[in-house]
Amino acid sequence: MMTSQQILNYVAAEPFRPFRISMASGRTFDIRHPEMVKIGRTTVTIYTALSDDPDTAREREHEVSVILVESLEPLESRTAAGKSTAS
Repeated sequence: MMTSQQILNYVAAEPFRPFRISMASGRTFDIRHPEMVKIGRTTVTIYTALSDDPDTAREREHEVSVILVESLEPLESRTAAGKSTAS
């Protein structure tokens, strides 16, 4: 179980580093920009894109309970050679 402060620490990190939110249900959310997340005391609102096309940009809003957030982890990035590294 995570706290809203722990999630806020990831969102407010300087520089921001993309991370993954894993829920108790097994569902995951990849957070690639700090504006994708709004943190409250007991809930986290996550915004995900429904399309990669900027002309039809629409978002979906997911409101999840903080107590159901199981873990946070940095997303891996690819090096120029194509090798995976933890960022």
